[in-house]
Amino acid sequence: MDFDQLATFLEVSKLGNFSRAGEKVFLSQSAVSAQIRQLEQEYGARLLDRSGKKVRLTPAGEVLFEYSTRLLALRDESIRAVTDQGTSPRGVLAIGANEATCLYVLPRAFEEYRRLYPQVQISIYRNFSRKILERIQDGLIDVGIVTMPVKLPRLKVERIFRDRLMLAVSPTNPLAKLKSVPVSVAAEQPLIFPKAGYTRQIMDKLFRPYRADLKIAMELPSIAMIKTFVASGLGVSLISETFTRRESRDGEIRLVRIEHTDLWRELAMVHDRNRTLPRAAVAFMELVRTGVLDHSNQIKG
Repeated sequence: MDFDQLATFLEVSKLGNFSRAGEKVFLSQSAVSAQIRQLEQEYGARLLDRSGKKVRLTPAGEVLFEYSTRLLALRDESIRAVTDQGTSPRGVLAIGANEATCLYVLPRAFEEYRRLYPQVQISIYRNFSRKILERIQDGLIDVGIVTMPVKLPRLKVERIFRDRLMLAVSPTNPLAKLKSVPVSVAAEQPLIFPKAGYTRQIMDKLFRPYRADLKIAMELPSIAMIKTFVASGLGVSLISETFTRRESRDGEIRLVRIEHTDLWRELAMVHDRNRTLPRAAVAFMELVRTGVLDHSNQIKG
C-alpha cells in the first residue's frame, strides 16, 4: 500500500467511476483498476462493488475510506511541518471560508498576507460553515472563518467580525425612503431568499409568523445574484451590510433597518486546539488579529 493507491481509492469512491477517477489522478482506467486490486489483495477484502458503470463502497471499503482520508491528511500535515522549519512561513496556508466572506471580508487580509509571505501558497476551501468545521476536525484545513455560533469543544474559537443584517431594497422601492420598517411591512414585499446558510435561517425565523401570506419571489444560491435582482426591483432581501458597501455607496441598493430587531452576523476564526499549526496558519491568524479585515466592524482580541 502507498499513498498514491489510497488517493486513487478515494477518488474512485467519491466519483463512483474508474474512468473519471483516472482522469482526476492522471492514470489510465487499467492502472486505476490495478491499484484497487492491489489494495484489495493487501487488505484481504473487497473494497468496491461494481454494478455496471456504477461503483459503490462495500462495508470494508467504507472503513478504509475513513482511514484513507485521515492518513492522507496526516501526510499533508507532515509535509507542511517539515517545510515549516525555516524562519519565515512557507508551504501552504489551508483555509476555509464561504464565498461571500472570501469576496467581501478577507480580500485585504489575503492581499497583505501575500505581500508579507510571498512564498506561501493560499489554498481556500469554500463551503458552508458546517462543512468547514468538519474539514478542520479531519485535519484537511488549518484554519476556518465561520459564522457563529460554534459549539465544538475541540475547536479554539475567536470572534473576529460582526456585521448587521439589513433589508436591501431597490432605490425605486417605496421602502427606500425609510430608515427602518416593521417586520410586518417587510413581509408584504416580494422576498428573495438565499437557498441555504445563516441568513436563510434568520429569514426563515424572522418571517415565520407571516409565512401564510409571504410572497417568495426567488430562492438564489449566491449573494451576487441576490444583489443583482434586488437592485433590479424584483424583490427585497436581508443582506449583511458589508456585502452591499459598493452598491449602497453607488445608489444601486438602499439598506433599511428592521424595527425592534437586532440582527447581526458574527464571524469567528477557528482551528483545532489539539493540532500544532504550521507557521503559515499562525502568521495568518496573527495578521487577522491586527485589524486587517475589510470592514470597521472587526472585533479585536
